[in-house]
Amino acid sequence: MVTPLRVVIALCLVAPFVAMLWVGSYAKTDPTLIGIPFFYWYQMAWVLISTVLTVLAYQLWQRDQRARASRKGGASQ
Repeated sequence: MVTPLRVVIALCLVAPFVAMLWVGSYAKTDPTLIGIPFFYWYQMAWVLISTVLTVLAYQLWQRDQRARASRKGGASQ
């Protein structure tokens, strides 16, 4: 069953892949950040962003599962 919550979860998990596979958007050296070319610090920023998005997706999934279990009477615990 597709719900708005599950769509948000999917977007949280797909966004890092899209950002990293679209190399043309970050294959440049400028702007630099403390002497580090954009190409490198962009990828390192996505490591942190991906972590946050994965944790968020996990928490949303847990919320969805608890809601489904409560609707079924808690039998699936």
